[in-house]
Amino acid sequence: MDELRPYRAMAFNNLWANHRLLTVCAALSQAEWVAPRTGFFPSLRATLNHILIIDHFYVDAMEGGTLGPAAWANREPCATLPELQAAQEAMDRRLIAVVEAAVGEEPDKGGLARIVSVHRGARIQRERLDRLLLHLFQHQIHHRGQAHAMLSGTPVAPPQLDEFFSVGEADLRAGAFAALGLSEARVWGEGG
Repeated sequence: MDELRPYRAMAFNNLWANHRLLTVCAALSQAEWVAPRTGFFPSLRATLNHILIIDHFYVDAMEGGTLGPAAWANREPCATLPELQAAQEAMDRRLIAVVEAAVGEEPDKGGLARIVSVHRGARIQRERLDRLLLHLFQHQIHHRGQAHAMLSGTPVAPPQLDEFFSVGEADLRAGAFAALGLSEARVWGEGG
């Protein structure tokens, strides 16, 4: 089995889930987008910006960068949903590129076992790529769940995010896949 297949699928699922969530959020007014809500972060805007800045922190490290804590110097870099949609999709595609690059890495570069230096200000954490990816996927899912719950208090129905890429449901995601330029084959690393 291709050891990268689950990581690739999770990276694509992240893109798809963010697309679904942010597309639904687009029906909110700016006032609803920034309204105080119960959650770890005080609004949908704050919660979804948090996902973006932490993605930026980790993806930068996985790409060999040294951004570190500067990633969260501005806790809400995207004031409007259209700004966030564009920034999050770009970040999601960078994450996919990181995973796909691990496929072709020379054995001495390590692939999923490659050690990533994560600049944390006063120290540098050294962590395997596969462990960082799992951590980041968990973080994204956790905070998307919070945003999902926040949407329950708005006039907009939260999208279903708990389904993964079941074969029998490909037709249900075909529209979103087309909008994102994805195919089932690409998600699963089977060409396309």
